[in-house]
Amino acid sequence: MDFERASAYILDKLRHGLPTNLFYHNLEHVMDVYKAVIRIGAAEKLDHSTLIALKTAALMHDSGMLKTYRGHEEAACSLVHLWLPQFEYSEEEMKYICRMILTTQLPQTANEIGERILCDADLDYLGRDDFFMIAHRLRFEWNNMGLNVTSLKDWYLLQIKFLEDHRYYTSSNQQLREPGKQKNLELVKELFQN
Repeated sequence: MDFERASAYILDKLRHGLPTNLFYHNLEHVMDVYKAVIRIGAAEKLDHSTLIALKTAALMHDSGMLKTYRGHEEAACSLVHLWLPQFEYSEEEMKYICRMILTTQLPQTANEIGERILCDADLDYLGRDDFFMIAHRLRFEWNNMGLNVTSLKDWYLLQIKFLEDHRYYTSSNQQLREPGKQKNLELVKELFQN
């Protein structure tokens, strides 16, 4: 795997190809997930080759947005098989990257360590101080994509359900992000009541 060349290629494709009306699923989100993958991967003591595959999956996980909004995870897997052979990724490595990407579909179901880390990284923001800013970007994106949430109250109700149902998979994110997620849940509940 030539990760350095592959990552430059992927980022160039995303930088120049992602639609401008993606206020959440954009390059900033991709880099946020990438950084979280590195942090969680270190905390979970991943071996080098698994970490490289995971970092590649983080960069590729929303690349399907270049082709479609709904079903973008499957589209990302098509791009994995189209782009990565030129960077000496094996068929086995590409299949593993695709398995990780596909686990980010909601509802998430992750079994293996790479899948668990990517899922936690993808929703890392749920337990952070920038939760509301990022969540409202997603609401704005959904409205622009015709997935209208009719009122702010309805949005808060969706967020309450999502936060209550969500579970971090890795012990490191359970320790680092779960307390913040619970705090954000309480704040959303307060906003819903007012």
